[in-house]
Amino acid sequence: MADSLASLTERLRQFAAERDWDRFHTPKNLAMALTGEAGELAAEFQWLTEAESGALEPDRLERVRQEAGDVLLYLVRLADRAGFDLVAAAHTKIDLNARRYPAGQVRGSARKYTEY
Repeated sequence: MADSLASLTERLRQFAAERDWDRFHTPKNLAMALTGEAGELAAEFQWLTEAESGALEPDRLERVRQEAGDVLLYLVRLADRAGFDLVAAAHTKIDLNARRYPAGQVRGSARKYTEY
């Protein structure tokens, strides 16, 4: 599939290799860059009301798309350089959260699992 995470990972590998950026793409540096991009994404929502955040104007939506793309790219690159399967990590985390937050016990609540 052309839009798979594996193809995106490979495209990022090629992109970085063509620019000789592998030496800069250490897990530490990628995690720091990811944090910065996540902050830029959050900044697009800062000071919006709940209603505004759910119905973004086209120009802001485009900025959100760009920042979300940056977050995804850095996260995919981090997983690749650190040597773990990002999709497997996500499935493992969902399984863990399912145990921490049993649907019958937490339905409709935003409390943390340590508060139950």
